[in-house]
Amino acid sequence: MELKKIALNDVHEALGAKMVPFAGYNMPVRYSSDLEEHRTVREAVGIFDVSHMGEFLVKGPEALDLIQRVTSNDASKLVPGKIQYSCLPNEEGGIVDDLLVYCMAENKYMLVVNASNIEKDWNWISKFNTKGATLENISDELSLFAVQGPKTADALQSLTSLDLHNMTYYTFDKGEFAGVPDVIVSATGYTGAGGFEIYVPNKNAREVWDKIMEAGKPFGIKPIGLGARDTLRLEMGFCLYGNDITDTTSPLEAGLGWVTKFTKDFTNAAGLKAQKEQGVSRKLIGFEMAEQGIPRAHYEIANAEGETIGEVTSGTQSPMLGKGIGLGYVKTEYAAPGSEIYIKIRNKAVKASVVKPPFYKAN
Repeated sequence: MELKKIALNDVHEALGAKMVPFAGYNMPVRYSSDLEEHRTVREAVGIFDVSHMGEFLVKGPEALDLIQRVTSNDASKLVPGKIQYSCLPNEEGGIVDDLLVYCMAENKYMLVVNASNIEKDWNWISKFNTKGATLENISDELSLFAVQGPKTADALQSLTSLDLHNMTYYTFDKGEFAGVPDVIVSATGYTGAGGFEIYVPNKNAREVWDKIMEAGKPFGIKPIGLGARDTLRLEMGFCLYGNDITDTTSPLEAGLGWVTKFTKDFTNAAGLKAQKEQGVSRKLIGFEMAEQGIPRAHYEIANAEGETIGEVTSGTQSPMLGKGIGLGYVKTEYAAPGSEIYIKIRNKAVKASVVKPPFYKAN
């Protein structure tokens, strides 16, 4: 299958990015080094091109009803300008995808889904669209830039009259940005470093990218690849679909009870409610290595007796902490913070302890 290309594919190649296949797209994984790019986002400002992400519009008088039935969170709480993190439960107790729900206006929403799940999510949501909400897949029309880091608002403010410094987390505004009208600027991101995500039509992507790079120059802006995106999100303990949450992990096991609201009916609500009442047999935990060693996905997790109690789902060497960190599922009795566990790295049991993410806390 031929790899899809994002609108600025040639720009990234010209910048010397190492391009790799990711979620069906040709994507920049790094421009310099993962470590340097990671630090740029933590300390200054970096720009990610994440245009591979999917966007669906849901419109009409039945829009909210459809969203309420397919997502676990309570979207009736949203007002225009607000965003909600949520997930699409499947009928077997797992998760179809995690997503963001943007309330654009009354009876108009935008769903932002993972690139690898665009077709799967579209088919899933369409299956439940029995009351005639208007669904539109605009994924191929939009570019998405995540500009992240503590200096982001200062770097971008000259490009817009929107008040970036006072935009609160999980809200968005729409207005002129870098000379382009009706751009969505949202105070969201996947790094824990603060910043904004900017949705622009593909036809304007190049000029907006160039203007962001120009405005960010005095603040040390650099383009950042997917390599650093992964280490940044892991330092926050954010789940990655396909690793930490999948078709076979329940939102309750994954610690997503806070986006699973039983005040309404949704796909498999009864099954998940029963699971909540009975208690889960395994939980997603964060852990830090107590000894030298880098944990990786699919490594076994063991107890002091050497019995396998779970599996690592994501792991890395934290650039900011200088030690191994990870996420994984373990039997519930080992999930309390402070619990001693062992990660099997090349047949050696390496000591670690359970900690509550985020692993890295900015000053």
